[in-house]
Amino acid sequence: MVSQNHKTIRSTAVFGLTAPAGVKTPVRVEMRYESSEPYAVNMSFHAGMSGQIDWLIARDLLADGLVVASGEGDVQIIPQLDNHEVVIIALSSPSGQAAFEAPAAKLAEFLDETYGVVAPGDEGQWMSIDEELSRLLQTDLH
Repeated sequence: MVSQNHKTIRSTAVFGLTAPAGVKTPVRVEMRYESSEPYAVNMSFHAGMSGQIDWLIARDLLADGLVVASGEGDVQIIPQLDNHEVVIIALSSPSGQAAFEAPAAKLAEFLDETYGVVAPGDEGQWMSIDEELSRLLQTDLH
């Protein structure tokens, strides 16, 4: 049975964008978790004059990345052994790459809030795979 009592969790944090010369620039990041999409966290990076850049990151990947290097390809989460207060979130796309220092405690707090809404392993109770497949198949790909 799919739950219909969907909830949204939001939190804002400041991540440090690491420039090639090692300079860190603060970037405001809005994290959003919706129980209707229980496997993902939306992160909106507010990049000053260039606007907002959105990334959808697996909730499990964020959680794993707090304790062990996780992810392949476009998204990697890497805990810092010498500084347990931050994790590196490395993003890669055809448009470029970016690495952010994110406050580990803030990420852990946000994830704990999401687990209060949808417990790990219960994600399937919050979405209908059949409905999602039907929605995807109805999308005009032309």
